[in-house]
Amino acid sequence: MDQITAMLKAKNLKVTPQRLAIFNVLCNTVEHPSAESIYNALQETHPTMSLATIYKTLDTLKKANLIQELNVGEDRFRYDAIIHNHPHMICNHCGQVYDLHTRVVDQLINQLQSETDFTIESEKIFLYGTCSDCKVAH
Repeated sequence: MDQITAMLKAKNLKVTPQRLAIFNVLCNTVEHPSAESIYNALQETHPTMSLATIYKTLDTLKKANLIQELNVGEDRFRYDAIIHNHPHMICNHCGQVYDLHTRVVDQLINQLQSETDFTIESEKIFLYGTCSDCKVAH
């Protein structure tokens, strides 16, 4: 929790129990939760926290570049505390979002930049398919 407090302070954000709780959820999951999922996860420990507070806090954290907002083609956004650019894999069956850790994308970007003389400043890569759990279930 001290590290999360330090990250908030480094961005000149007021450290509130709500911000700590929401940012802590995002820093300690690989699931890329929606605002509603975060709200549900915090109901037991923070029963008075409203969904509006969750949305406002997520917007504040996003603007401070502490989290990223993902639009993976659903009717809601997902959130990720890993802010450096990295590809995501999305299962078409269960909707789970996975981080893809590979150097292949970096190599591709370097190759594209050298072949086109175009400076790539950011990218969002989403790969859609079937996760291993859903392959077994189907």
